[in-house]
Amino acid sequence: MESVNVKKLLDAYFEGNTSLEEEKALQNYFNSETVADELLEYQQIFLGLKAAKEERSSRAFNLPESKPKTIKTWWYSAAAMLLVAFGLGSFYFSQPHFSQEEKEALAAFEKSKNAMMLLSENLNKGAEQIVFIDQFTITKDRIFE
Repeated sequence: MESVNVKKLLDAYFEGNTSLEEEKALQNYFNSETVADELLEYQQIFLGLKAAKEERSSRAFNLPESKPKTIKTWWYSAAAMLLVAFGLGSFYFSQPHFSQEEKEALAAFEKSKNAMMLLSENLNKGAEQIVFIDQFTITKDRIFE
């Protein structure tokens, strides 16, 4: 392999733009005995990668057993169903349920409330007219004095 091509591949390798075949060609080149003198500094990188690839651990690892997650899913769905049922039940029972007598009493109350509001409006209109009568009385007393 020419050193110019190897330098281009090295630049692409360090930028992360090489394919697996190009990386394999670089590893083969630097792991061989015929490396150009100006590229000897990069040979250590590829020798280190080769050594790291061949490392094996003799230590045994014990991984904890994982519990199946289906129980959690079942528990969450049951809790969600209970929550929805509780919400619907509380909404249903919070609505007033009146007997026929109570409905008639409420209707009579609304009618009397409307009648009182009409009476109040008319009394307020009359009270506005009293202001004019008071003004008329004051003016009359000034004139006849």
